[in-house]
Amino acid sequence: QVQLVESGGGLVQAGGSLRLSCAASGRTFRQYAMGWSRQAPGGEHEFVSAISWSGNFTYYADFVNGRFTISRDNAKNTVYLQMNNLKPEDTAVYSCAATPVWYGSRWPPRYGYDSWGQGTQVTVSS
Repeated sequence: QVQLVESGGGLVQAGGSLRLSCAASGRTFRQYAMGWSRQAPGGEHEFVSAISWSGNFTYYADFVNGRFTISRDNAKNTVYLQMNNLKPEDTAVYSCAATPVWYGSRWPPRYGYDSWGQGTQVTVSS
């Protein structure tokens, strides 16, 4: 397994941008597909995006609608989530997760991952 630590969250006005980072420890990072999920206050976990081991394949939840971009740098053991045109409804704790499985178009929001980070808070004000 890998250990994951997120950073980059914060408070931003609607329409603004943030870039989240997820740093992984261990030499096996490139063996994992990586995903981002989020949980709003009082809400359920919600899948956001995923990227394949090589970075050649990505997948996004419908609500992303072209606003977010996931990427990874295997040399730095880091995955990123660039979030643009943020909306108040994007307010949530964002967590990254590692999985050896590529789920295609049916990514789970919470279970089915080997490792999770502790999460980083994103707050979007109106």
